Amino acid sequence: MLILLDPNSGVPTYRQLVDQIRFQMASGRLVAGSELPSTRALSQELGINPMTVSKAYSLLEAERLVLRRPGLPLEVLALSGPDADAERDEQLRVLLEPAALAARQLGMRPAKAVAVFRQLLSDIVDYEERDQ
Repeated sequence: MLILLDPNSGVPTYRQLVDQIRFQMASGRLVAGSELPSTRALSQELGINPMTVSKAYSLLEAERLVLRRPGLPLEVLALSGPDADAERDEQLRVLLEPAALAARQLGMRPAKAVAVFRQLLSDIVDYEERDQ
């Protein structure tokens, strides 16, 4: 599980953990049944306090995204149907919000900003098709 923390982001570390685990679930990198690293293992790997990892895991559990099993690692629960679509939409919305703000600050018309985004998506699809 790849987690990159930014100590200068202004976002609390536990929140960065929650957001990145949620993103990995929405993207399919963490699938249902996957096990999360133990609190101790992840805190050592990231060089953070175990209580920070514990807080992040508790939030994920409260959101019913993971299952706590006594004596066993946390298990990722399935995102399916409308929940999965809503989670992907939310993840993309969060990522696009700064881009939308930048487009507005640059004085771009919405149609032009959407055209730029469509072109970027098209470029990525073309690249993926060439790579196969």
